[in-house]
Amino acid sequence: MGVLEGVNWLMANLLSGAGLRLLECLRVRVKDIDCGMNQVLVRAGKGHKARLTLRPPSGTEPLAVPLPRVRELHQRALSQGCGRGYLPDALPRKYPNAARAWGWHWVFPAAQISVAPRSGERRRQHLHESVLQKAVSAAARQGRRLKPVGCHTLRPSFATPLLEDGSDIRTIQELLGHREVSTPLLYPHVLNRSGRGVWSPADRL
Repeated sequence: MGVLEGVNWLMANLLSGAGLRLLECLRVRVKDIDCGMNQVLVRAGKGHKARLTLRPPSGTEPLAVPLPRVRELHQRALSQGCGRGYLPDALPRKYPNAARAWGWHWVFPAAQISVAPRSGERRRQHLHESVLQKAVSAAARQGRRLKPVGCHTLRPSFATPLLEDGSDIRTIQELLGHREVSTPLLYPHVLNRSGRGVWSPADRL
C-alpha cells in the first residue's frame, strides 16, 4: 500500500479498508460514498445484491482530491453530448434524466470516452480492472515481496483485523457480501490461531 500513489492508492484503500472486490470498487458512484456516516454503498455486488460497508476514514481527504477533476470530465462530456452515465436496472425508464446527474457517475472513470457495447452509446466507462491489477503487482515487486500479491490479497486484510478485534462473524459476512456465513470463517487461518480463531488461555499467562 505504501508504494501505491494517487488513484491507485485510493482504490487499494477501498479494497483493504472497505472489503470491496475489485469490480465493486471500480463501479462505485459519487453518490455511493457517504462521508458523514463513513459508509460505502455497493450497488452491484456478487449475486447482484446491494450492501453497505465501512468507508475507511484514512481515505477521506485523499478521495476529495480527484473528485473535482472527475466532475470537470463529466461537465466536459455533457457539453460534448456524451456525458450520460450507465444506470442500473430499471432506473433509466423511471428517471430518464438521472443519467446526466453528477452523483451517478463513476468515482474512478476511464481516461477516454468509449462506445458502450450494449447500447452503442458514447460514454465514459469506469477504469479497467487491469489498471489496479498492474499497479498492485508492480508495487509488490518494488517492495520485494516474496509471496504473490494481487488485488485479491487486499480483501482478506479487511476481514482479518476485524476478526482479531472480536467482531461478530455475521457482521463481517454482511460487510463483505458473502452469501454463506461459513465463507468468512476461512480467514482465521491468516491469524495463526486454531480453527476457531481464538487464543488459548495459556497464551495469556
